[in-house]
Amino acid sequence: MGIRPAGAVVPVVVSILPQKAFVEAIGGTRVAVSVMVGPGYSPATYAPRPAQLAALSRARIYFAIGVPFEEAWMDRIRAAAPGLEIVQTQAGIKLRPMDLPPDRHSDRARGRPDPHVWLSPVLVKHQARLIAQGLERADAEGAAAYRAGLREFLRRLDRLDADLRRRLAAVRGRAFLVFHPSWGYFADAYGLRQVPVEIEGKPPRAQTLVRLVDWARKHDVHVLVVSPRLRRSTVAMLAREFQARVVVADPVAEDWEHELRRFADRLAEALADVGPE
Repeated sequence: MGIRPAGAVVPVVVSILPQKAFVEAIGGTRVAVSVMVGPGYSPATYAPRPAQLAALSRARIYFAIGVPFEEAWMDRIRAAAPGLEIVQTQAGIKLRPMDLPPDRHSDRARGRPDPHVWLSPVLVKHQARLIAQGLERADAEGAAAYRAGLREFLRRLDRLDADLRRRLAAVRGRAFLVFHPSWGYFADAYGLRQVPVEIEGKPPRAQTLVRLVDWARKHDVHVLVVSPRLRRSTVAMLAREFQARVVVADPVAEDWEHELRRFADRLAEALADVGPE
């Protein structure tokens, strides 16, 4: 059990920006949170800077979440900070397989675990409990504050979940296209289906794209969700081919709660506007 000197804060490291919001909601002024993957970078391909690895030795706890860069770098993270406690906040969550394009259900990649567990408020409740427990271990004197922060954050998550259900109720059962399949847990939670376009992070080749376009037209799927980091030329090409309305949503936004509400509103509006016929 850790004892925090009076006036000190607990240095915490997280992998992605949404986790910063989670830890700060629970820890308040007792924590100082550093983020490995900053704005504009992908947690799938990120390589930590040497200064970040060096700074890990000053942290008390690292909250991991199962994103791909962690798998590649975790041994080096442990070597850089042998005394650092690493908490896998996705532990205990039943991971869904990554979605694939409709014509690739038998692909060998099927079954690869989907790491995007932070995009479901219900699953974030599980992560929040592990975060609070980890903070208590690092700072025993703050246990009451962390428990109070957790209770309030869980209430916020319940309100968010209810709000998202209300906003998306009219489009339950609908499908949307998505370049990178980040939104599977979100879709599962609110009765939707995401249909990926990318293949291993790249736009589909011409023959595959033709099949996808045919599938989308047959099933009246004409909404395309993209990340703000996707090239505009790629977005324009896909929107043209699919005759789709584009919804931009950031799965790693720091203002996570606001982004989920904004996404739900724009997705519901787009799905309502384009059909079904």
